[in-house]
Amino acid sequence: MAFIPIHDTNPLRNIRRPYAAWGLLIANVLVYFLVERGGFVGEPSHASVAVFGLIPAVFNGYVDPPTMVPDALTLVTYSFLHGDVWHLAGNMIFLWVLADNVEDALGPVRYVVFYLACAGAGGYAYVLTEPTSGVPVIGASGAVAGNIAAYLILHPRAKMWVLAFARIPLRLSAVYVLGFWVAFQLIAAITGDKDGIAWWSHVGGLVAGATLIVLMRKPGVVLFDRRAPDAVAAPAPPPVDDPAPPLAPEHDDAPLPNDPRSRGPWR
Repeated sequence: MAFIPIHDTNPLRNIRRPYAAWGLLIANVLVYFLVERGGFVGEPSHASVAVFGLIPAVFNGYVDPPTMVPDALTLVTYSFLHGDVWHLAGNMIFLWVLADNVEDALGPVRYVVFYLACAGAGGYAYVLTEPTSGVPVIGASGAVAGNIAAYLILHPRAKMWVLAFARIPLRLSAVYVLGFWVAFQLIAAITGDKDGIAWWSHVGGLVAGATLIVLMRKPGVVLFDRRAPDAVAAPAPPPVDDPAPPLAPEHDDAPLPNDPRSRGPWR
């Protein structure tokens, strides 16, 4: 991963706290440590993957399902599972940095719907591209991809701090950081690079996120915001009262414009 986002300078405008985004992040962490019983060393149990993971061959009915979990439900449950702690951390850091502003544009209820829809779209894209595969897909990458697409459409000029190549801190515009991530996913999916990653799941989440943010955003939320969100507007100068008219002197022997004395001596 070339750029790891660690912080953005994009203030919230419509909500005070992104409680829905925080709740989904906490849910992912709790599922990993309590349901999957994962740890910081080693992989979690494969039992939860067999039960809640999304397996295309099972979803499409080519093999009998190993559990009683409805196929449609696995389009969501798979997104709360992760292969190891680094898989979890990689997804959650993107969610932590980006999801608050996406929720700000949608509101908490619609954001939850948006998140789950992006997860479902990502999972279904994997099912369509690998219809007979018995390899389960897990992870929140489809939902995170939806957040990336939405953030990029909402705030391409927002500034964010990133770690380039996991070492070098840089402050870049979102269009460069997230645009590079999107381009990489598309290239990997088109070239067919497997590498143990369901690239088309990411693409499905991107398409869903880009579409849904346009349709679901609150009234008044603009797309491709041209404002620099971290720029502080200079305060307007205080109003200046009209200056008082000059006071006439109490004693002034100077002739007035039409005073006959101004015409010189009489002859």
